[in-house]
Amino acid sequence: MRLFVAILPDEAMRQALSALQREMKLCGIHGRYTDPFNLHMTLAFIGEYQPDPVLDVLTEIPFEPVELKLEGILHFRDLYACTLSGSEQLTAYVSRLRHALAEQEISFDRKAFRPHITLVRKAVPEYREYPDLHLPEITMTAERISLMRSQPGRNGMVYTEIGAVPDSGEE
Repeated sequence: MRLFVAILPDEAMRQALSALQREMKLCGIHGRYTDPFNLHMTLAFIGEYQPDPVLDVLTEIPFEPVELKLEGILHFRDLYACTLSGSEQLTAYVSRLRHALAEQEISFDRKAFRPHITLVRKAVPEYREYPDLHLPEITMTAERISLMRSQPGRNGMVYTEIGAVPDSGEE
């Protein structure tokens, strides 16, 4: 099973990001837009692995809610993303998470963590400026970490939450 650990946007953040995607389309940016229900911030991409050992690691690493705010638009090659102001708290959590995964010999992509949510891939044309784009002023409180499964679907990848901590049943 292809897995990754992520923070999912709340409904208000998802709607704001979806509105930004619509603005990008109106500005003539074409490409593979991330389905609004697939929007997420990856903390660790694991790849092919069984979920139970990963969920065990997630359960062992305490996560405190953190406030995230849309900060800017990132353009890299043919990819556009929204950057988020994360706190040192989030960066420290990701470091602890990745260390715990490594200790359990669960391999993951070791790219540096940059808090972002991908909006469009394979963008054409590759604009460097963003005329007429309005970055919504919105924040959210991330209260859980999700273990996600990625699988091919009829219209691209489908991401499904297969576990989360703290679990929504815990209050």
